[in-house]
Amino acid sequence: MAITDTVRDTMMKTANVVHRTLVSVSGGRIGGSIGSMPVVKLTTTGRTSGKPRTVMLTAPIQEGDRWVLVASKGGDDRHPDWYRNLVATPEVTLEPTGGEPRELIARTASADEKDAMWPDIVAAYKGYQGYAEKTDRDIPVVIAEPA
Repeated sequence: MAITDTVRDTMMKTANVVHRTLVSVSGGRIGGSIGSMPVVKLTTTGRTSGKPRTVMLTAPIQEGDRWVLVASKGGDDRHPDWYRNLVATPEVTLEPTGGEPRELIARTASADEKDAMWPDIVAAYKGYQGYAEKTDRDIPVVIAEPA
């Protein structure tokens, strides 16, 4: 039996809620980082609802107040909703586990920027390369930084 997109999306959303709850309840001691990557709470504006939408993500690269996120969706053939939301409204709030929320502007990295960062992204988490090989979709890399 094939897993439908709806079932896959529900599973990913449920895992994200569980992750957010673990981080919150443990004060970031559980799930506050994954390997060497910090976990961040990203809040975007829903592109159709206009409501705040929050998701937990990893940031494979963080330099000062510049954060890099990968819109991999586990190698799915569709862009994640959080990515589609920030393309529509690039003003986001990013809150690192244990840190203060930051108001940032998010944008898709250019092809040259992505090429330069990709080795560091994969060094932080090898799974990103597997995700890229799993789909024909060009997985966007997002740069979120102060305006």
